[in-house]
Amino acid sequence: MTLRTTARDESPGAPTGAIAIAGQLRAAIAQATPRLAAISERQSAQRPAPGKWSPREIIGHLIDSAANNHARFVVAQSRDDLVFTPYDQEAWVRLQHYQDVAWSELVELWRVYNRHVAHVIAVTPHELLTQPRSRHNLDRIAWKTVLANEPATLGGLMQDYVEHMLHHLRQVGVA
Repeated sequence: MTLRTTARDESPGAPTGAIAIAGQLRAAIAQATPRLAAISERQSAQRPAPGKWSPREIIGHLIDSAANNHARFVVAQSRDDLVFTPYDQEAWVRLQHYQDVAWSELVELWRVYNRHVAHVIAVTPHELLTQPRSRHNLDRIAWKTVLANEPATLGGLMQDYVEHMLHHLRQVGVA
């Protein structure tokens, strides 16, 4: 008898691609969380230069990214395109005053929300993850854009989400 080992929130038969992407996200969360927690309240509020985000604002932006992409990942499973309403990232950060939120609260919200996003990714059916979508606006909303005339996949958007997060965690010095 062969036993299949699965993570706690993976559905039986979940696609390897989704499991791999979710695993990358979980690993980033596990690695970054204690490093983020080691940053002081004072350090978290310091902007590296005028016009640049502080660590608080970067993590706030990653929370916004999680919220927007969580919705995208769910909605994309019930339609044939990857066309989503863009959001004004600078305005979202400014209007939510992340600079005024306790660092520990931001880190915990980022951690928990992304654990859920990893779950959503892990249970995405393989056929939906890999289905080519000719209609998309990833040329405008993705971190690493996809040309408008090239097909895109939900799996590619999910991988882009993880890479975008790692980029920002490197900016904070925790990835």
